[in-house]
Amino acid sequence: MPVSSGLPPTSTFEGEPVSAVVILAAGEGKRMRSSRSKLLHEIAGRSMLSYAVDAAAALQPEHVVVVVGHLREQVEAHLAEIAPHVTTVVQTEQRGTGHAVQVALAALPDLTGDVLVTYGDVPMLTADTLVALVADHRGARTSVSVLTARVDDPTGYGRIVRGAGDDVLAIVEDRDASEEQRGIDEINSGIYVFEPQTLREGLAQLRPTNDQGELYLTDVVALAREAGRTVSAYATADAWQTEGVNDRVQLARMNAEVNRRTLEAWMRAGVTVVDPATTWVHASVDLAEDVTLLPGTSLEGATSVAAGATIGPDTTLVDVEVGEGATVVRAHGSLAVIGAGASVGPYAYLRPGTVLGERGKIGTFVETKNASIGAGTKVPHLTYAGDVEIGEDANIGAGVIFANYDGVTKSRTRVGRASFVGSDSTLVAPVVVADGAYVGAGSTVTGDVGAGELAVSRGRQRNVAGWVARKRAGTKTAAAAEAAGASLAAGAGDGSADVAPDAPVPPPEQAQDVVHAPLTDQAVVPPGPDRPNTDERES
Repeated sequence: MPVSSGLPPTSTFEGEPVSAVVILAAGEGKRMRSSRSKLLHEIAGRSMLSYAVDAAAALQPEHVVVVVGHLREQVEAHLAEIAPHVTTVVQTEQRGTGHAVQVALAALPDLTGDVLVTYGDVPMLTADTLVALVADHRGARTSVSVLTARVDDPTGYGRIVRGAGDDVLAIVEDRDASEEQRGIDEINSGIYVFEPQTLREGLAQLRPTNDQGELYLTDVVALAREAGRTVSAYATADAWQTEGVNDRVQLARMNAEVNRRTLEAWMRAGVTVVDPATTWVHASVDLAEDVTLLPGTSLEGATSVAAGATIGPDTTLVDVEVGEGATVVRAHGSLAVIGAGASVGPYAYLRPGTVLGERGKIGTFVETKNASIGAGTKVPHLTYAGDVEIGEDANIGAGVIFANYDGVTKSRTRVGRASFVGSDSTLVAPVVVADGAYVGAGSTVTGDVGAGELAVSRGRQRNVAGWVARKRAGTKTAAAAEAAGASLAAGAGDGSADVAPDAPVPPPEQAQDVVHAPLTDQAVVPPGPDRPNTDERES
């Protein structure tokens, strides 16, 4: 069952297209206290304005006009990206909703069909509701239709005063309402459908007679009533669809409600959400049946999760594809692919370009970028894998670094199928480790390693007898070494020791400088008998 968001599915509009949809988006949004336009703040990963544009598109309008004003450069740039088909007009002075619609109509040819006026900050308003509003308007053959809702606390909202025939007699603002009218629980959303002549005539008669000196669209409704025209109301059962967002408190409430609906829809579609209070899923995410989301999970953007996968706890995935049966634990990933049956985390960071094959593993404290990791390959812990291609069934030991950047150029490393890179090694790109090759632990690899070869590049171990007694005399370490030496000597004396004791510890006055063994260049060990200190355990 596909689920795209927590909002109701979109209806198919039937009948004559709407002549125009006007979206009011010019307000300053002072209460948001932001250098970013209020309309660009996001609900479930999308700008509030994008919801309004998408809902309008369902009406198949001949024109979509967005009235911009405050921070219009931001809004226009965003619209050019998400909806290049819309027309933007500038309300230079914000002189009210009526004036904004006047500006919009001035940019359009003469309209012969219905005009819908809506807002850019009502993100839960759905296409279904707009379709139903227009259908009701046409069915009732009224001059104006207003979208309304019934709420428990109508304080601050305009009240809908209906007549005996259920027509709208008036829209009364809260400050002007009588005690009786304040008891009305049906409120005005500010979203209207107008017959075009009624709208043109009403806008022409508007006067700034209020304290703010602005032109209000609600006065067009009053003028229509005075002219003997009918005004109807279409009440939505979902009051959230009439809610605007004016500050960050309302933004958080709206985000929470959309997320609640999204999660509920996914749970009914077969997804397990262990803790909805701490799980966030964008409307654009796609989930399959039997997916499990653990607490603290956030799935964003174009993320998709296949059947049987488990995500979380404490995981954020942005534009990530997760294969069937995979597990992702306490990880952060973006623009990455995780194969079926693969394992990620805990505490892994998958940067863009990461592709983990089926049954692969990216483990604890591993960071990957532009990395292709083959099926069955393990990168279990403490590794940076950038700009690398690793074949199938390889093993990358703890602490391995793929050094991909020389300060100017980023280069790639390739590790072949079923190869083994020992712990604490550095592979300096560009370099190739062929299929079935080994890299000894602690090596710095600067040249290619052929198939079946063992590369070792490190200083040889040299044990300097008596160093602790000479250089750390009087410490607890020296005392422990002396006791261990005495124990070994006693064991040798009674024949109980299996191993001969170390060389005798020289007195302090015989101390000598330590001569360090020289470091060796990378060596490729040719085929031959096994040599000590080269075999490495699997990680």
